[in-house]
Amino acid sequence: MRWRTAMSLCCSETKQQSDRGVSHSTRFPISIGCGPSSYQSSLTFFPEGPLLMKRGVGWGELMSQHIPKRIFSWIDSNILGLGREMRLSYLPPLMVYLAAGVSGLIGIVGMFFVKDYLGLSAAFLAGLSFWAGIPWALKMPLGHLVDLFWRWKSVLVFLGAGFITVSLLIITGLLAYPETLRRIWPAEIWYILSVLLAPIGYVIQDVVADAMTVEAVPQVDKEGRPIGPSERRLMHTTMQTLGRVAIIGGGALVAVVNILMFQGVESMPEAVKVSNYLRIYLMALCIPIISVAGVGLAMVLKVRDSRRLKRRGFGSDEIRTMLNPHIERPKPNWWILGGSLVFVLFTVVMGLGHLPYNQEIIFAGSMAIVIFLIVRLTRSLETDARKVLVGTSIMIFVYRALPGPGAGSSWWMIDVLGFDQEFMSVLSLIGSSLTLAGMFIFRRFMAEKSMAYIIGFLTIAGALLTLPNIGLYYGLSKWTAAHTGGVVDARFIALVDTALESPLGQIAMIPMLAWIANSAPRELKATFFAVMASFTNLALSLGQLGTKYLNEIFTVTRQVRDTAGTVVVPADYSELGRLLITVLVIGVLLPFAVIILVKLTPLQGVGDANGT
Repeated sequence: MRWRTAMSLCCSETKQQSDRGVSHSTRFPISIGCGPSSYQSSLTFFPEGPLLMKRGVGWGELMSQHIPKRIFSWIDSNILGLGREMRLSYLPPLMVYLAAGVSGLIGIVGMFFVKDYLGLSAAFLAGLSFWAGIPWALKMPLGHLVDLFWRWKSVLVFLGAGFITVSLLIITGLLAYPETLRRIWPAEIWYILSVLLAPIGYVIQDVVADAMTVEAVPQVDKEGRPIGPSERRLMHTTMQTLGRVAIIGGGALVAVVNILMFQGVESMPEAVKVSNYLRIYLMALCIPIISVAGVGLAMVLKVRDSRRLKRRGFGSDEIRTMLNPHIERPKPNWWILGGSLVFVLFTVVMGLGHLPYNQEIIFAGSMAIVIFLIVRLTRSLETDARKVLVGTSIMIFVYRALPGPGAGSSWWMIDVLGFDQEFMSVLSLIGSSLTLAGMFIFRRFMAEKSMAYIIGFLTIAGALLTLPNIGLYYGLSKWTAAHTGGVVDARFIALVDTALESPLGQIAMIPMLAWIANSAPRELKATFFAVMASFTNLALSLGQLGTKYLNEIFTVTRQVRDTAGTVVVPADYSELGRLLITVLVIGVLLPFAVIILVKLTPLQGVGDANGT
């Protein structure tokens, strides 16, 4: 149903974005991200509390005077309200998520680099995406280790930054010193190594960021008084929503950078294009710096809060209890640690063994291990809470496991429709900007509707928005251009479709994340985040397997030339139309099948218990 491209291989979207709910597959090959929105002259910042509207003439009063009351009420509740709920303590994890969004900076460059310089097939790239997604299953042991060694969790962010830096430097080396690196290994091997190192770094940082979101929500106010359960529940929802906003905003920021870097790309000499690619990868080295800075800020804020409470007469033990969500260190869960060790050994042995169907065997084994760990972990929950979590997870799993058309769709748009780097960057900016808007527009929708309703809505909307893309393949843009004087051409349809679809992929994960942050056992929140994320991220691996199968059935190839300029593989997009239709049918049938299944069982999704 959605366009899955080689871009995701070059950025954290293979998961870190996937894990936080960022759409891993967008109908057009865009990379999305975000940063916290800013309120300027109309806002006052209070270090100990939220961002509040000035009592004078600010946006709130001006808007209330000039906008109908019902519209203003909606804007105030869904958009301005989120700004008022922002706290300085939320900023450290948001910086880590922002780094994940900024990783989209290399997405477009990566897609064109693979297409123009590497002879990798669409099926191989889908298989590589499977392997790149495997590290996200390691969130299980990492999440539990964060719970066990809570005080030292920041060290892991530095470790993850190291993996990300090495991954970026590899591609930088291929662009700056290609012949030197090729004397050691082929360029394809270097690229594969870079693709596999990046998600390891992002998953390590994402585990810590999840834990930091729990720590960012205060247990006491600035006077040391406990904050009530209902207020803290709202804070958790706000924190998870802002996490998505940070990822998406980072992508919007880098989309602007890509547009500026690729202006006039159609007339650029090849050497200038490569030079721009290199500059973008060098700029991407800011990604690990941003995440590390977030950890540093968290340390500074904790020291500040400790001193403030001490001035109010609280003792050291009281302060430690107020500021630390982990009152007591949990006992090691040897089922999780042991099961994760079995998973790692199983994956490595199968991956290096070159056995037939090793990817399928790894997926089946991984699913068995993760489901076993979920069963063990959820025994600590009450029956109703367990039903909510399991029902929600199953629906999200199937929705995220839907296969896509693969990299061949983006190759076709580049070769046949003439979409260049600059236009891809424009699509990315539109997608990111409107996804940010969608986060606010659908905020109430996510909070009030059941997961079954949300998944059903996303499925229907996604199917309708797939039809124009299928129409593009069968010549819709030629007909519309002929009847509109050339206005509604392929690029116009791509822009409109991206604008309509962008907000949809961000909705499904937020209710589950907010539920875990608020309702999971206090001393095991990082573990719950990690185990459930491993489960839903395995869905992406299943989706990549499905994408690989579809690309083996419907073969799509781009033109590949050797170093002498001889065509080795001719371009062939004749089967892409049937591939797109098959993806659409699967994308409609599977989600509704699982919704019906969950409704026929005692399971529930988030919101179901409220009758929505």
